[in-house]
Amino acid sequence: MLKPLHNYVLLERIEENNKTASGIIIPDNAKEKPSRGKVIAVGEGVFDDEARVPMTVKAGDTVLFAKWASSANEIKLDGKDFILIKETDILGIL
Repeated sequence: MLKPLHNYVLLERIEENNKTASGIIIPDNAKEKPSRGKVIAVGEGVFDDEARVPMTVKAGDTVLFAKWASSANEIKLDGKDFILIKETDILGIL
């Protein structure tokens, strides 16, 4: 498995429900990419002056991240899709 460096976080997308509240099925090409993910691995943090700033998130957390994050890189490992993103683009822990 990939070990992120510095303040990067490896996420696996959590798929959203493909039905509306009224039961209408949303086709794949009309769905927005979900902005929730499960943290798979985290880096060790970045250095701020003299000390390392620890990461806030940890493996196993479910997080909400910015849909159009500038640091997001989609990657494929062992046939699965993942996102490598900076911790600053994570909006919160669910």
